[in-house]
Amino acid sequence: MATTFVWKGRTPAGENVSGEYEADNKVKLMNHLRKKKIILTQVRQKSKDLNINLGFKKRISIKDLGVFTRQFATMINAGLPLVQCLDILSSQLENENFKEITIEVMEDVEGGSTLSEALGKHKCFSELFVNMIDAGESGGILDIILNRLAVFLEKQDTLRRKIKGALTYPTIVMVVAGGATIFMLMFVIPTFAKMFTDFGGTLPLPTRIVMGLSDFLRANWYLLLGVGIGGFFGFKKYNSTDKGKRRIDRFLLKLPILGNVIRKGAVAMFTRTLGTLTASGVPIIDGLEITAKTSGNKVIEGAIIETRDSIVKGDTIAAPLKRSGVFPPMVVQMIGVGEQTGALDEMLEKIADFYDDEVDSAVDALTAAIEPIMIVVMGVIVGGMLISMYLPMFKLISVVSG
Repeated sequence: MATTFVWKGRTPAGENVSGEYEADNKVKLMNHLRKKKIILTQVRQKSKDLNINLGFKKRISIKDLGVFTRQFATMINAGLPLVQCLDILSSQLENENFKEITIEVMEDVEGGSTLSEALGKHKCFSELFVNMIDAGESGGILDIILNRLAVFLEKQDTLRRKIKGALTYPTIVMVVAGGATIFMLMFVIPTFAKMFTDFGGTLPLPTRIVMGLSDFLRANWYLLLGVGIGGFFGFKKYNSTDKGKRRIDRFLLKLPILGNVIRKGAVAMFTRTLGTLTASGVPIIDGLEITAKTSGNKVIEGAIIETRDSIVKGDTIAAPLKRSGVFPPMVVQMIGVGEQTGALDEMLEKIADFYDDEVDSAVDALTAAIEPIMIVVMGVIVGGMLISMYLPMFKLISVVSG
């Protein structure tokens, strides 16, 4: 599909010229101008008359980045020029936000910037991504680095989906249980309550408790809703502070079963990230600083920063990691062996692979433990309310039978 490009250029005589040209991609535009001996200085797609996105930009996910990087690596490995690779990638991206960013990166590279400098201007490319590309450009191994990045992003996406999947099931069950409870208290219990009131007499204690809860909820639902919304935003605000985030992350790590999933996931991400960086030629000090920022857990991040500071003072990697008490002894010992043998990057990759499997086992254990707990909780809540409503009926039947 042809696109209209708005371009600016310079003739051999130094005269500035501009215009519009319809082409399938920018490479064809450049070839067209080259035939006219015009040096291209600036180019952009012509804005459309109607912007259906209304200012909203679609988020660029890790999966999007992984696919982008894998395709980029394949084209670089095939010997295609950098600008042409970026042009092809931009033409086939479905995410309009990502497409615009890729076009801007291509224009910067055309203007003389390095690929790492061009990528560094956009937040969607992490510090890890930019530093590895920089190392690849400096060492002339960009295709190898892109392949490593693609593998890293694919494994990171898989790991995150595993952890999210482990948290999704209990969340859905809790929401369903809460919704069923509120529905019964708001609409079902009042029907029974009116019937019991008409009969008169003293109701059983469980029935009075459930009816009291129903009356309270019906009378104050707007207040409870406000408290719930306020609590949600208050929690988000607290979690956005360093102190709050650290306390919440520490609490999550101490939780039974779930804490094990989070810890093993964090260890897998830490070792995978640091291993990928060191294998790509990024200095260990810079690698630890980048890894700390991508750990996703403030407690883990603090331990990594302390490790970095200790290494600057001449310490090993394993010693400060052991002192932190955050990382399992096996991880610390294997990192120590990797340092001594000079194969730290390989050892980190082995640890990451091992903990990927450990995350699978931890997720299965979490699911197996949560299922019966959730069934019991729902049974107690829903069953308890139903029994409390039927108790007066049993009493009424016994009176009538007597």
